[in-house]
Amino acid sequence: MRVAFLGLGLIGGSVARAVRESADYRGDELVAWSPSGDGPRQALADGVLDAVAGDPAVAIDGAALIVLAGPPLACIRLVERLGGDLRPAMAAGVTVTDVASTKAALTAAAERAGIAFVGGHPMAGRETSGYDAADAGLFRDRPWVITEAVGGGDADSVRRLAQACGARPVELDAARHDRLVAAISHLPLLASVALVEAVAGAEGVPDGDWPEARALAAGGWRDMTRLARGDPRMGAEIAVTNAAPLAEVLRRYRDRLDKLLDALATPGGPDPDAIERRLAGAAERASDVDAELAGSDAPADLDAVDGAAEVH
Repeated sequence: MRVAFLGLGLIGGSVARAVRESADYRGDELVAWSPSGDGPRQALADGVLDAVAGDPAVAIDGAALIVLAGPPLACIRLVERLGGDLRPAMAAGVTVTDVASTKAALTAAAERAGIAFVGGHPMAGRETSGYDAADAGLFRDRPWVITEAVGGGDADSVRRLAQACGARPVELDAARHDRLVAAISHLPLLASVALVEAVAGAEGVPDGDWPEARALAAGGWRDMTRLARGDPRMGAEIAVTNAAPLAEVLRRYRDRLDKLLDALATPGGPDPDAIERRLAGAAERASDVDAELAGSDAPADLDAVDGAAEVH
């Protein structure tokens, strides 16, 4: 069987490395294409790939599974091409999947293109990007969301891919996936960006207190702004392809901030007991999540900065 990768950065490269090491794919042919060719050439030199394609049509020729490993808008453009000029190169029975961070827009694009598609989203990543950072163990014991098949896509082939990477397949419809990741991944990115803008200044205009505040910054600032240091283009593509669910959860976040403002502006002074109750409740819920992540040996980063945008 041929597995074709269109894009080979951190996430695509990590999938390719894991597949190469998996007994389930022993003897299968791994081929990749990317716009620059950098990642595929490195992977070929590493023995991860069997061939590098100079054109996506060459990569997908005869493939049983096509993995789109780019940012959401790049994946949508590839889906459109697979339904158009690249269709003659696609073998009968091929399934297309992806590793991008949003699913509904991609699934709708695949339906319009009339291709066999099953969305995928491995929930793991790193702040570093590119094939150089790829790791065969990146997805071990992490959820890998698999969304509904369209156009006759074979969900079993995507489930097999996830399991070969050591991940735990989790089935969700695309719309629900996007609502959930808007809350646990995409909102934290925008909150991190807003924090930087509020304290350090926005759009290149520094806040007047920032030079002195910067000298005092420590671990709390570093941890809370980590996501803002991710790939800006990828963050933008995630936001625009998940705009409605993200806007909904952003409004809820704004509502909680407004309530904190109200608590601080209480006539006669803030009530420390009321604020403590809120902090204690949040700490309890956050600790529950921390315990689950520690138990699963999860990476200390969110998919919003996972490097999936790296196509290289």
